Amino acid sequence: MELSELSSFIMNNKKFRKIKPEIRILGIDDAPFTPHEEGEVLLVGTVFRGGSWLDGVLTTHVRVDGTDATSKIISMVLDSRNLGQLGVIMLDGITFGGFNVVDIQQIYEKTGIPVIVVMRKYPRFEKIKRALDNFENYAERWDLIQRAGEVHLVDAPEPIYIQIHGIDLSDALEIIQLSTTRSAIPEPIRAAHIIAAGVVTGESRGSA
Repeated sequence: MELSELSSFIMNNKKFRKIKPEIRILGIDDAPFTPHEEGEVLLVGTVFRGGSWLDGVLTTHVRVDGTDATSKIISMVLDSRNLGQLGVIMLDGITFGGFNVVDIQQIYEKTGIPVIVVMRKYPRFEKIKRALDNFENYAERWDLIQRAGEVHLVDAPEPIYIQIHGIDLSDALEIIQLSTTRSAIPEPIRAAHIIAAGVVTGESRGSA
């Protein structure tokens, strides 16, 4: 069965559903920042019940083009009062603050919470690899990119792409479907984007 057929099959056959409609999702995105400039960038996490109810907001900071995104996200999750209720972590892409690459396998291993990486476009891996050549530890960063695993198409009116760890593809597709309520991307990520941009620039602009 093709992936697009699998996605449609899952979305149209409720008898196979086992994901609770109000599953707690932590969606994480970064705030606007100046590329290649030393400093930190704000990360915002929104805790949603499915795609309709905002329960909480978490924040942390990571270095622009640094290597601390994984550890900072892990600490943010483990220190949260929502830890025991979180069912999945959603990331807006595999990098934050430029090329601060996230190790989604380590996040799952340290928190026990599955990870879904959401992307509007298919990653241009060759371009990413060339950009990473500018860093002394380019090999380690590229290894993290590869560790994120296969990129899957989510067949929808506005297609998106995902990478996953600690969760079956069928469950990930179902969670994407139930949490995508107001735009082409899941609401936890959309809300995190809006909040992060508003805090840093005074007012959010454009779409998530």
